[in-house]
Amino acid sequence: MPLPFKVPLKHTPYDGSSKPFEIALRPLDIEHWIEIDDDLDRYLDEKRRLYNTIPDKVFAAEADTLAAQQEVLDLLVDFLLKKYPGIYVQDGSAINIAETEHSVEITDQSIQPLLRAAWLVQEDLVLMRRNESGWRLVAGAVSFPSSWELLEKFSKPLQEVHAPVPGLGPGTRKAHIIERIFDNLQVEQPVERFNWSIYANADLYHDDRSGEQFDHSETNVATQSYLRVERQTLQKLPESGDCLFTIRIHIDPMRAIVGRADKEKIVEEFISSLNSLDQDQLEYKVMIEDREQLIGRLEELIA
Repeated sequence: MPLPFKVPLKHTPYDGSSKPFEIALRPLDIEHWIEIDDDLDRYLDEKRRLYNTIPDKVFAAEADTLAAQQEVLDLLVDFLLKKYPGIYVQDGSAINIAETEHSVEITDQSIQPLLRAAWLVQEDLVLMRRNESGWRLVAGAVSFPSSWELLEKFSKPLQEVHAPVPGLGPGTRKAHIIERIFDNLQVEQPVERFNWSIYANADLYHDDRSGEQFDHSETNVATQSYLRVERQTLQKLPESGDCLFTIRIHIDPMRAIVGRADKEKIVEEFISSLNSLDQDQLEYKVMIEDREQLIGRLEELIA
């Protein structure tokens, strides 16, 4: 089976369907859990490269998470072999990935199970576990962070993980809502949500804010603009009771909007979303200096 083509603007949460800084969870059909496209080889190459050069920045796990990690690996392998049988082919203890040069030894005990799982797919994988302090980030294979560092979040409670996000910090109403969502999550009903930002390049790995910094020597910062969408899924694991959080990054140049039949609606809602951001939110998204130019570029795209 050939890899599915990459669809430009596969997800457009800036079209009004996902308001900035809102939780906006929706039920997920598990058949659509993992997204594969013809960028698979590039993503997997980058994951291996990052692990070979900065392993401590892209993987971390508490010692008592091995059983839950293995649960994730088993669930993912079972899903991929059934959902994409022409792409993922089992050969003994190896999973060979068609149209790429990648193969993962799923029984290789020298590599932790969550990392083996992450090397199969374009998604990043995070394990959350509850204790007396709340839900904590206890393991993560995160190669493509969007302006955050895994080690800064590792082992911290969920409310501290979200502390930099306006309106989601410790003690806020939304922070308590998120805790309750994790508490009430049912094994049989995973959920998904979307987040988006505008970056100045198409790099996958951004552990700081540098990717969002536009070069103001350029005549128009919007010519550098890339739409970075995070598709996030959340599901409760049936055996461990931990929660698995996946993050799939989609990156497209802003000009790709021109190819959409509904470009006028997308741009209208996109501009409305940008105008709705307050100062704290603009600062968090690094848009204080650039919002007006970005809006102008969007208007040009449909002129």
